[in-house]
Amino acid sequence: METITLNNGVTLPALGLGVFQSSPEETADAVATALGLGYRHVDTAAAYFNEKEVGDGLRRAGLPRDAVFVETKVFPSDYGFAETLHAFDKSTRKLGVDHLDLFILHQPRPSRFERTLAAYRALEKLLAEGSVRAIGVSNFSPDHLRRLLAEVDVVPAVNQIELHPYFQQPDVQAADAEHGILTQAWSPIGGITFYPGPWREDRENVMRDPAIAAIAETHAKSPAQVMLRWGVQQGRSVIPKSTNPGRLAQNLDVFDFTLTDDEMSRIDALDTGKRTGVDPDEPRGDFYDRPIPEA
Repeated sequence: METITLNNGVTLPALGLGVFQSSPEETADAVATALGLGYRHVDTAAAYFNEKEVGDGLRRAGLPRDAVFVETKVFPSDYGFAETLHAFDKSTRKLGVDHLDLFILHQPRPSRFERTLAAYRALEKLLAEGSVRAIGVSNFSPDHLRRLLAEVDVVPAVNQIELHPYFQQPDVQAADAEHGILTQAWSPIGGITFYPGPWREDRENVMRDPAIAAIAETHAKSPAQVMLRWGVQQGRSVIPKSTNPGRLAQNLDVFDFTLTDDEMSRIDALDTGKRTGVDPDEPRGDFYDRPIPEA
């Protein structure tokens, strides 16, 4: 497994397991299976409502705590200084851990950015205390980053964004790189094309792209493996999601081949600029106010 060093010196595995939309019934098995296969990074979120099951999977795997990089997210309903400190307590209690390797804000929520800033200052406090090893953000645009960096002391270690061949967000990647922030890709194989809701009516399945299929055939790999290799080879953290043991093993098997410069360029050229997940500037009504349970 290749690793990436964050801007504060902490290292994380380049490829991790995502559990968005993994039902609680499947999550513990998926986490335990993945860790048994060699995964050492698990990404979850309070709003996924499966942190407890992630913790169950961690315990079932029987690995030392410092052998697994555990990442989770604060939901906007828990933004605010004291509220975010309490969110940390809720998440660690559900996960069954005493510290987090990476704790990030789930959305920028620009309409209530003062609460977002207060939440980030709580992350800074947790970092200073040693309760978390690194802090970051998710779904932040260059403007969101600019507003944040003007007010806080610690540069985020990570910005987790939608990123796959059909939606590459070069402006966000450039802003992250400018500030030494690692870009972490959610939906790195384009699975978010099946995200429920009205955000993209003309969804396209990246897995069926003929250019990617041709590259996959050349290397005797799957389209998913090619997309993950593309992300890793560009220096990103990627967190594909699966609960299928065979796909979990396949997603991890991307470190034994290298894409050529021409192949990388061919994938780069697939960018449509069309978001298939949620636009972080969309207010979304009461969605961001839904409470996160205590247990």
